[in-house]
Amino acid sequence: MCNTSPPGKPGEAHDRFAEAAAFHGHVCPGLATGYRAAEIALSRLRSGHSEDEELVTIAETDACGVDAIQVLTGCTAGKGNLLFKDYGKHAFTFINRKTGAAVRVAANPSFDVDSLDPCLAPLRARVMQGKASDEEQAEFHERMHRIVETILEMPAEELFIIREVDIEIPERARIFSSVPCSKCGEMTAESRVRLEDGKFVCYACRKEYSRRG
Repeated sequence: MCNTSPPGKPGEAHDRFAEAAAFHGHVCPGLATGYRAAEIALSRLRSGHSEDEELVTIAETDACGVDAIQVLTGCTAGKGNLLFKDYGKHAFTFINRKTGAAVRVAANPSFDVDSLDPCLAPLRARVMQGKASDEEQAEFHERMHRIVETILEMPAEELFIIREVDIEIPERARIFSSVPCSKCGEMTAESRVRLEDGKFVCYACRKEYSRRG
């Protein structure tokens, strides 16, 4: 039977979840999952928010949870300590540069978001197809909020497989000089240009090389 009781406010017991939701733009299970992964990693690594590059996160997905990780850990794309290896996995490796310790937090295969509320899947389908009524839209968001609250309070081992790992610490972010592309004229980092007929060419302008035998 589907529960229709009103949900609490997601993240009330988690100080920075509201901040993560504001950054991301909405509340969803993926954001909550990323938030929990970051919480767990910071606790295991005995680390706080990374002001510079004290922490490094390697994300194997570009999904919602990455935004929560940026807010909570201070590992960001612009700062260079959030690295993407987009394997399509909900898995994250967190590294403490100072201690060399690293922890990998990956989705537990036995965890299924839809199992938390069997009524969500058909309702979500109607919402995604644009067929949901106003009442169904409201119910969908209430159910999503309730699921988020559950994820935020679940035992870590039910959500994730967590293990310490030995990993080579990535080098710190480097700042490269920029050169103009010989085709479009736009300034491009030296590390991102290619030589074409002896001239610098950016990725967007370069010729694709294909060899057919």
